[in-house]
Amino acid sequence: MTGAKKKKKSTLWGKMHTPQCEDIIQWCRRRLPILDWAPHYNLKENLLPDTVSGIMLAVQQVTQGLAFAVLSSVHPVFGLYGSLFPAIIYAIFGMGRHVATGTFALTSLISANAVERIVPQNIQNLTTPSNTSVLGLSDFEMQRIHVAVAVSFLGGVIQVAMFVLQLGSATFVVTEPVISAMTTGAATHVVTSQVKYLLGMKMPYISGPLGFFYIYAYVFENIKSVRLEALLLSLLSIVVLVLVKELNEQFKRKIKVVLPVDLVLIIAASFACYCTNMENTYGLEVVGHIPQGIPSPRAPPMNILSAVITEAFGVALVGYVASLALAQGSAKKFKYSIDDNQEFLAHGLSNIVSSFFFCIPSAAAMGRTAGLYSTGAKTQVACLISCIFVLIVIYAIGPLLYWLPMCVLASIIVVGLKGMLIQFRDLKKYWNVDKIDWGIWVSTYVFTICFAANVGLLFGVVCTIAIVIGRFPRAMTLSIKNMKEMEFKVKTEMDSETLQQVKIISINNPLVFLNAKKFYTDLMNIIQKENACNQPLDDISKCEQNTLLNSLSNGNCNEEVSQSCPNEKCSLILDCSGFTFFDYSGVSMLVEVYMDCKGRSVDVLLAHCTASLIKGMTYYGNLDSEKPIFFESVSAAISHIHSNKNLSKLSDHSEV
Repeated sequence: MTGAKKKKKSTLWGKMHTPQCEDIIQWCRRRLPILDWAPHYNLKENLLPDTVSGIMLAVQQVTQGLAFAVLSSVHPVFGLYGSLFPAIIYAIFGMGRHVATGTFALTSLISANAVERIVPQNIQNLTTPSNTSVLGLSDFEMQRIHVAVAVSFLGGVIQVAMFVLQLGSATFVVTEPVISAMTTGAATHVVTSQVKYLLGMKMPYISGPLGFFYIYAYVFENIKSVRLEALLLSLLSIVVLVLVKELNEQFKRKIKVVLPVDLVLIIAASFACYCTNMENTYGLEVVGHIPQGIPSPRAPPMNILSAVITEAFGVALVGYVASLALAQGSAKKFKYSIDDNQEFLAHGLSNIVSSFFFCIPSAAAMGRTAGLYSTGAKTQVACLISCIFVLIVIYAIGPLLYWLPMCVLASIIVVGLKGMLIQFRDLKKYWNVDKIDWGIWVSTYVFTICFAANVGLLFGVVCTIAIVIGRFPRAMTLSIKNMKEMEFKVKTEMDSETLQQVKIISINNPLVFLNAKKFYTDLMNIIQKENACNQPLDDISKCEQNTLLNSLSNGNCNEEVSQSCPNEKCSLILDCSGFTFFDYSGVSMLVEVYMDCKGRSVDVLLAHCTASLIKGMTYYGNLDSEKPIFFESVSAAISHIHSNKNLSKLSDHSEV
């Protein structure tokens, strides 16, 4: 018995896979994406645009770092650190090539709740610099940054834990309307938080449920305390920023380098404030002393982690969702792929490592990412170059920012949120495509401004899941009778040469955010086989069956023709008679399928479409208006293909 057990044990050990060198290299490339793209970096083509983008990004990182640190209720210098270390960590571990990680308005707002709750303003009793504190800051400032650092550290730990649990695949429940509404609501909160600086008012910290409305109530009650000088300077700054940025956008194709209006405005405002002594003459609030250098790393305080759990979860979820949406958008725009779980790891490590260097919670920001788009950035090298200029600011230029008026800084932040605020225009799109998504957007936005970004996000996800669960029981599929009738018509009425180029697929489920990605994956697998036109017909017309897509051949492949179809356009007919309902994500995916197939020289025709589906697809995408796409039946679509083929043959004969 003992010998048998030893033999069995040795057999099990023998079957175990021993890690090879190639496996380790593959794992490193998967978990360290920089090892995948850095060796292939093209210096001649990419270095110049990345350098230009890095310089422009550094301006945004510095201004947003200062402002979002103030938004997080900590000293502005910690925002500069938050613009440096997270960007370096994400460049190593992140997969988004055009994602600019750093300080973020939404995570700063959430972090401020913990800071103001644990270290409120009214306990400030040590305002003079202390020799024992970091960089000569007061003990009060250090207590506050310790709370923000604890939120960042615990938020990063939560994100890494979600990576270990592989929860990135569950992010499909966070739909585009929910993300749009949540970020728009959060941007509204940020604008509201900057009102006191735009108006030059002294205002206590107001937060909690309905805090948004209490802030404006306080402003109207104390309207006489508004400083006219701050208001005029804010209006002038906003007008200049909007005007110059619009001109940059219109003429970006004609000019090689856009005007860095943010940098010019900061220099001009700081110089004017210094020359006229606005701080003492008009009582304008300025940024104040910015210490030089980077302090030595220090571990986050572990004794207050239990007190910031709520804010840490908010930072982990809101920061990740907003960043993932930007990463997915850049991947879709520039035709590459990202791993949702790897993004959890990248942002988690960015928060954990950065917390040792006194950094506030970080995430990707829409304004900075859009800036990388517009300036032609190619890779994360642009973010690394921006870090060099942020270091220069920290060690050399920082003290010169003392005279920067807070109202000008607030104006830069408000204008930088334009990309989020104009998402109000999405309401018309959702109303025309799916009114339920419109309702989800509005309700999520209301919950966000009434409570907080994390509450709005949670409500939007729960609401979306509940609605889909309520709609799915009404889903109907095609009957077997209809399949057999269609198969009979196809076999008897059409010739085999036409059949060789046509693939008929039935959508037998609703198409919503839950199954949109699987629909796309399964359909593209079929299209790839169709594109291999040099294969025999029995390979091309092989019946595909899965939970979402069923070929109308009812699972039987009876035709066997060995003819190939070189240089022939294949056609795909989607039978939408089982397509009982859809949402915005479903329509978006259908339009994406149509455009991808068009690029692969595959004609897509849709049969049995409802009027709402036709309206939604027509409104959403720029479909080919010259060719008919929607047909009353599959037979009509096949007849259309057959007539077009006859016309093409007739034209070929006439040319001969």
